[in-house]
Amino acid sequence: MQQDEQRAPAFPKEVSDYLAGFATRYNSDDVLQYLDNAQALKVLVVGEAIIDEYQYCTAIGKSSKEPTLVVKANSTEKFAGGILAVANHVANFCDHVGVVTFLGERNSQEAFIKEKLNGKIERFFLYKKGSSTIVKRRFIDEYFFVKLLEVYEINDEELDEADNERLCAILREQLPSYDVVIVVDFGHGMLSRQAIEILCRQARFLALNVQANAGNLGYHTVSAYPRADYVSIAENELRLEARDRRGDLKEMALNVAQKLDCGRVAVTRGRYGCLCYSVDQGFLEIPAFAQQVVDRIGAGDAFLSLTALCVAQSAPIEVAGFIGNAVGAQAVATVGHRTPIERGSLFNYIESLLK
Repeated sequence: MQQDEQRAPAFPKEVSDYLAGFATRYNSDDVLQYLDNAQALKVLVVGEAIIDEYQYCTAIGKSSKEPTLVVKANSTEKFAGGILAVANHVANFCDHVGVVTFLGERNSQEAFIKEKLNGKIERFFLYKKGSSTIVKRRFIDEYFFVKLLEVYEINDEELDEADNERLCAILREQLPSYDVVIVVDFGHGMLSRQAIEILCRQARFLALNVQANAGNLGYHTVSAYPRADYVSIAENELRLEARDRRGDLKEMALNVAQKLDCGRVAVTRGRYGCLCYSVDQGFLEIPAFAQQVVDRIGAGDAFLSLTALCVAQSAPIEVAGFIGNAVGAQAVATVGHRTPIERGSLFNYIESLLK
């Protein structure tokens, strides 16, 4: 048997078949026009600033006196995460981007954040009283890249009245100036009912993700928002919203669309790709394109960041989902938020998928 015949295909058959079918419906120009045209959009991103800190270590063994894992510290790497990562993704595709977020009144890490944020991003920084900027610190076995433990440095109490009013005043002032508003609600106390009402009432196009994490699990779901134009939601978050571990995802997605009067929903499903819904196209399943998974942190944020720009231009939901899965494949191939999604590399990757 010749060497070429022994070589494994780039994708499993079901993915190759899907790509071949997609290419009969859309060519690369059809897809890339939405990323090209996004340059003219004015985009505001709203949510919590998070510092993702990776503490790389080597496992030594068990403590001699207690059943405790002992590790040796090797090095530390920090990333601008949370809404800061979303802003950086968007800024690589849009000329006008703003970010509204809270840092800590003390230990704000503002110098680090300013260094990591794309220079074109307009910053509307507020400072939460009695708090430091949120840090999510992960201890990682460096050899296997396995996360051993996660520690939150956080004050997740609701904003006091003065801080909340400052946030609401900025939203009232800024929202009318933007074409697209992307909200990632991490559920750590920033977005009050009053702020949510302002976002839902005043945003021209509202793209929304409400995240479930260890700090809010069971208390924080997408139905806290009365309206959105586009919702991107992970499967586990959708099941949490429905309180249903095994039911039909399509029915759950349709319920969310109806609750939020939202015409377009994307359900991200990790290795199973995404399930997309729109009023005009119905439901479509798009397989995952990732071939190398290094780190899943931030992949959903990257998916939302770029698909929101496409959906805001009325891209077919299948095209938006296709772009989102291409973005997701690039996001999981890098460590944390080390590198935002780059315009040139994404264009090249999409063109390679459609050859």
